[in-house]
Amino acid sequence: MSGPSVIELRAVAQPQTTVERKSGEHWAGLLYMRKLSIYVTWALARTPLTPNQVTGLMIACGLLAGAVLALPGLWAAFAAAVLVQVYLLLDCSDGELARWTGRTSITGVYLDRVGHYFAEAALLIGLGFRASETTPDWFTVLGFAAALGAILIKSETDLVDVARARSGLPASEEAQAERFRSPRLGAARKVAAALRFHRVIQAVELSLIALAAAVWDFVAGGLTATQVLTVACAVFAGLQTVLHLVSILGSRRLG
Repeated sequence: MSGPSVIELRAVAQPQTTVERKSGEHWAGLLYMRKLSIYVTWALARTPLTPNQVTGLMIACGLLAGAVLALPGLWAAFAAAVLVQVYLLLDCSDGELARWTGRTSITGVYLDRVGHYFAEAALLIGLGFRASETTPDWFTVLGFAAALGAILIKSETDLVDVARARSGLPASEEAQAERFRSPRLGAARKVAAALRFHRVIQAVELSLIALAAAVWDFVAGGLTATQVLTVACAVFAGLQTVLHLVSILGSRRLG
C-alpha cells in the first residue's frame, strides 16, 4: 500500500513547535519515544485507523497497565511498565497521525486529556492494591487517595483555561506560568520544580519506580518497598495538590 515516506511524515507530524514544547512534551518523548513513534505513525497511516481510535487504544493501555500492576508478582510490575511505554508511544502517534491526516479535533484533544487522567489514576489505584497484604486495607485507601490527588492536580491546570474562557480570555501561555506576583513565590516554585518530586505520580515515572520496588521486594521478600512507594505517592500527591493550586493563584495564569 502506498503512503508517505518517513521523511515526509516527520516534516508534517513532528513540527518543531511540538517536539520543543517546554511543558507539553514528556522527557521520554524527547529522549527516545519520538524517534520510535514516527515509524509507528508511518505504519498507522497505512491503516483505516483514525487518530481518535489510536487515542482510544492509548487509553485502553493506560487502564490495563493499572489493572496489571494490581496483580502480585514481579512479572506484573514488568508488564505494567511495558504497557505504559506502549501508552506513551500511542500518545505520541495519535497526534502525529492527526497532523498528517488533517484530522485534528477538539474531540481528540479531549480524549487525550481523559487518557492522561485515567492512566495516572489507574496506576496509583493499582499500586495501592499491589501494596495491600489484605484487600482492601489502608494501602488500598492510600492508592485511591493518591489517584484523587493526581486527578485534582490535572484539574487545577485544566480549570485555568476554563476560567479564562468563561471570562472571555484566550488560553494561558507557558510564559504566564513562570511569572509570579511575588518573587519569593517564584523562587519557591523553581525549587519545587528542581526537586521534581511531582513526577513520582506521573505514569511513566511511576511505572518504572514501581518496577524497581517490585524487584526490591522480590529479592528481599515481602512488600515493604511497594508499601513505602504507595505512602510516598499519597504524600506527594497531597502536597502537590496544595502547592500547585498556590502556584496557579500566585502566577499570572489567571490574568
